[in-house]
Order: sequence, then structure tokens, then C-alpha cells
Amino acid sequence: MNFPDTELQIMLTDSKKRNEAFSRVVRLYQERIYWHIRKMVLLHEDANDVMQNTFLKAWNGLDGFRGDSQISTWLYRIATNETLTFLANKKSKAGLSIDAVDLNIANTLRADAYFDGDEVLLQLQQSIAALPEKQRLVFNMRYYDEMTYEEMEQILGTSVGALKASYHHAVKKIKKQFGIEQN
Repeated sequence: MNFPDTELQIMLTDSKKRNEAFSRVVRLYQERIYWHIRKMVLLHEDANDVMQNTFLKAWNGLDGFRGDSQISTWLYRIATNETLTFLANKKSKAGLSIDAVDLNIANTLRADAYFDGDEVLLQLQQSIAALPEKQRLVFNMRYYDEMTYEEMEQILGTSVGALKASYHHAVKKIKKQFGIEQN
């Protein structure tokens, strides 16, 4: 049975129904959260690790969830923050510049056993992976997740204008990678 957000929110506040409600939340959002994370970290194993951290942090933060936003917005915010923390730690541990790590991530797609795309899709994913972190995040949320700028504003805490600019710059860079003329 599928529960609307409001009913799940009520269940999450009830100590007797909390476990069941959270299990439903995980089942309901697990795949979307996984792909949201995967588009940023690119590797399946990394995405699984970050997703587990996301749901663990959500479980531990249930008492702090006030219901001011939808459960999906709250989970995306946690997932985004966990992903950015993971990427920052990865860059820090590697002792490489941000650009070098992003390029390395883009190049690992070819070797990823879970990536089964064709050459054009591979080129697109490499172009996206080469974007600066914020532009990559905004592009993925807008293009793949089809989020509105207002939804992204709630998740990222960035103004709609800045999000539109990030998306515009990302699209421009991707088009340049593909040799598409820009007017």
C-alpha cells in the first residue's frame, strides 16, 4: 500500500509505527535517491555507500524532521549533502585538485561494469562529470530528475536565479563538448 507523505509523516512521529513507516520511506525513495547520488559519484559501490549513509542519517534525524518540507525534499537534501561530503573527502584523501579528481571520475565510466551505455551516452556522462560540482548537481537534478528550480532551491538552499545560471552554464559547456553551435 502506498501512503501519501502526510500519512507517512504522522506515522514517523508515532513510536509504535516509526519502524514500519521508515521502511516504507526507504522502499518508496530508495531507487530515486540511489540514482540521484549515482549521477554525482558515478560508481555503483560509492553510490551504495552514500545511499546507506543517507538513510542512516535520515533515521537518526527523524526527531529533527518537522514536516516543513516533503519527505522527498528532506531525503534529497540529506543525500546531496552526503554526496558532496563524500566527494570532498575523496578529493582530500587523493591529495588531488578538484579538476583532477573530477576528470578521473569521468574516465572511470568506461571501466564501470554497471555502465552499459553507448558511446554517445558515455561522452555525455563524461561531459557531465567534467562539470564543476555545483553545475553537475544542478544539471542532474533539472535534466534527469526533472526537478523545478523551486524544488532545487529547497534542497540546495540556493536562489532560483543562481540555479538557473548554473544550469545554463552547464548546458553551454555540454553543448561545447559535443560541438553544438550556440546562439
